[in-house]
Amino acid sequence: MNSTCYQFELDLKHKKERIESHLKMRLEYADWPPQLRAAMQYSVLAGGKRLRPFLLLSVCEILGTDIACALDAACAVEFIHTFSLIHDDLPALDNDDYRRGVPTNHRVFGDALAILSGDALLAEAFVCLTYQSQLPLTVQLELVRVLALATGAHGMTAGQVLDIANIGTCSESQLLRLHQLKTGALIEAAAHMGALIGGASPSLVNAVRVYAQQLGLAFQIVDDVLDVESTQEEMGKTAGRDKLKGKTTYVDLFGVQGAHRQAEQCIKQACESLSLLGDRAVPLLVLAQSVLDRRR
Repeated sequence: MNSTCYQFELDLKHKKERIESHLKMRLEYADWPPQLRAAMQYSVLAGGKRLRPFLLLSVCEILGTDIACALDAACAVEFIHTFSLIHDDLPALDNDDYRRGVPTNHRVFGDALAILSGDALLAEAFVCLTYQSQLPLTVQLELVRVLALATGAHGMTAGQVLDIANIGTCSESQLLRLHQLKTGALIEAAAHMGALIGGASPSLVNAVRVYAQQLGLAFQIVDDVLDVESTQEEMGKTAGRDKLKGKTTYVDLFGVQGAHRQAEQCIKQACESLSLLGDRAVPLLVLAQSVLDRRR
C-alpha cells in the first residue's frame, strides 16, 4: 500500500463508526438493571479516540482478515479501557471530575454505581471474546489470556499501583516501567490480539508487539506534554493534574522539548519494527505519526 494512497482520517472514521455501532449493540441487553446499563453506556459511549480498538482492527486488516471477525475483540479492549478510566477517576484514586469533556462516572452516578459499572465492563469484555464467537476455540483462549494479562497484576492494575506510589522523585527506569504497565500493556494487547485474529506468524506477532510497546510509550509521553501545555477544554479532562499531585512525568525528567524527542525516538523504533510487513505497514506507520501530532 502506497502511503500517498492511504487516507488515515477516512479509515479512522470508517472504523470508528463500525466500533461505535458494535459497542452500542453490546450495551443494549434488556435484562440488565437499567441504572447499571445507563452507567456503563455513559462512559463507553462518551466518545474518545478509540485508539486501542482501531489498532486491533488495523492489524487484523493488514494481515488480510475481514475486520468483522475482530469487532467483538475490539469491543472487549474498549470495555477494559473504559473500566480502567472509571476506576482511575474515583476519589480513592485520581479523584477527577471530568473525562472526555463530561463529568466523570462517579460524579453522575455516585461512587458505588461507578465501581459496579466498571466491574461489569471488565466481565463483559470476556463475554465479548467468547460468546457466540466465530473464532476457533484455540484463538479465543489465547485472546482471553492476552487481555487478562494486560488487565491485572501483570499489566494495568500493577501500573496503577505504581502510579499511586509515584509521589516525589521517580527515576527514568521506574517511570518507564509504570507507563509500560499502566498505558502500554493494553495498547500492546490490542495489537497482539489483532495479530492473533489475523493469523500472524510468531515473528510477525513479535514485530507488532514491539511496535505497540513503543507506540504506547510515545502516547504516554505526549500525554505528559499535553498535561503541561493544554487546557481542560482541549484535553477533555483536568489539565495540570500531574503537577498538582506531585507526580513525576517525562516533562519533569527531560523538559518539554526533551520529552518530545523521547516520543519521536519511540515512534522511530515503532516504525522500524514493522519492516517485515513492507508496504502493508503503511496504516500503522501513519497511526504512529498521528500519536505524535495529537492535541488531546
